[in-house]
Amino acid sequence: MLPSLADVLRLPALRRARPRVIVGAEYLDVAVRWVHIAEVPDLAHLLRGGELVLTTGIAIPDDPDALRRYVTDLASVGVSGLAVELGRKYSSALPEALLTAAREARMPVISLAREARFVEITEAVHSRVVSEQLEELRESERLHEVFTELSVEGAPPQEVLHEAAQLSGCPVVLENLTHQMLACDLNGEDPGILLTAWENRSRAVVTRARTAHDPATGWLVTMVGARGQDWGRLILVCGASPTPRQTILVERAATTLALGRLLERHQESLERQTHRTIIAGIVDRAYSEPEEALVRARAVGVPLNGRNLIGLVLRMREAGTGLAMQARLADTAEGAARACRELRLPALVGSLDDVRVGILLALPEKEPLDSALTRLAERVRARVGDGSVIAVGSRTEDIREVRRSFLEARQVGDVAVRQTDDRLYHRLPDLHLRGLLHLFRDDERLQTYVERELGPLLAYDARHDGDLTEMLRCYLSAGRNKALAASRAHLSRPAFYERLRRVSHVLGADLESVETCLSLHVALLSLDSVRDRLRG
Repeated sequence: MLPSLADVLRLPALRRARPRVIVGAEYLDVAVRWVHIAEVPDLAHLLRGGELVLTTGIAIPDDPDALRRYVTDLASVGVSGLAVELGRKYSSALPEALLTAAREARMPVISLAREARFVEITEAVHSRVVSEQLEELRESERLHEVFTELSVEGAPPQEVLHEAAQLSGCPVVLENLTHQMLACDLNGEDPGILLTAWENRSRAVVTRARTAHDPATGWLVTMVGARGQDWGRLILVCGASPTPRQTILVERAATTLALGRLLERHQESLERQTHRTIIAGIVDRAYSEPEEALVRARAVGVPLNGRNLIGLVLRMREAGTGLAMQARLADTAEGAARACRELRLPALVGSLDDVRVGILLALPEKEPLDSALTRLAERVRARVGDGSVIAVGSRTEDIREVRRSFLEARQVGDVAVRQTDDRLYHRLPDLHLRGLLHLFRDDERLQTYVERELGPLLAYDARHDGDLTEMLRCYLSAGRNKALAASRAHLSRPAFYERLRRVSHVLGADLESVETCLSLHVALLSLDSVRDRLRG
């Protein structure tokens, strides 16, 4: 850490000159980067900022305006202060114009009552500066070694935060981009004080630079992320302005956290790829012998022989393409894998295609299936949200029958994704009529039935860019309750009744007839199944 101007004024070499702060005593905490001896009037362009300027005053202009420009120019480049030796040009006091300009510029001015040995002062300050810089380099190297070791060891975030708190002596908090705390080490501080209303307080701290100090809160904040994708902020509650060491420390800790997450994701991604390959080999019957699949699964820590094998499919509710969809699918697969690990459920987990994640559960014979499925479904939902439905295939003990279990789960998922109930998971018996229609969706007779019942209405909507088919769906889904259907369609009752009248006219059907409505409802459900087939 560079010495402050106050530190420099306490050096013996300078104290012998009997320094007196005339202007700017409140600014003595400014850092001194260098000492510059100058006896020329146009000095500012030679400086970089952070210098203490020493002069006898012989080159300082006499004209008040020129004197003001001299001080203003020095202040504009950011000098730490101006020290003027008395006796050569100024016998006992410095010009008032110089002092006034210095006050306006908030630049410290020091008078030296005795003859000053400028070379001795320069050597003393430069020695102190170089010593501080060397110490900063050594400290930076120590921090580098500590956090590099943590990175190599794959230390979890809590261990990284603990090390940062110990080294800094300050509380450290890791939060996500929505300002929810992910982990913390408060270094013995009261959590009731530090963490109360954390989200609101954190939102109020807005920083523009990647690493910045917020004076109002005393927080030193740095972004956490890699490859242009930030995922959190690391906050060091240091109070006063941070030291360079604290800044280096928080940045190194953030880098370690980001690297750890990259490595963790890379490792898990490789595991997902391996699991996906094994599942695909089983489903596509790519292995010449069933034993090969058993051996491969056992090699990745998932024994399949002598177990109850169940194929599960996590079907994404929204289909899509591009990087965003790939990321959601990858996050779903990783979340499902973590849920299995946390519950100690042996399983292969990997994506099946663009909208499906497959799970091959290998449960011990004594493990109750329903209990395991419920616990897994709850944990998966907690991990990845409700952006997918969980479909369960039939149970088997034969590796050869796993393919059938997955195909069944896939069919169930394609139907369940349209269901509105809040089941934790779906099986074929849960689908009722939808499941039956889904199984026959490729049958030309079913497709002909859909066209016969709904063809005129679909054609009308296509010609007029209308929504009569959806109005019919609302009416039938509401159990033929017109008031409820109008509410769900966000229409007034008269407007909705007019739409139904038009539907009845286009179809030539009596919507008060139970049998007619049943036929139309079956046709709509069949249409959904056929459209699902086309979407893949």
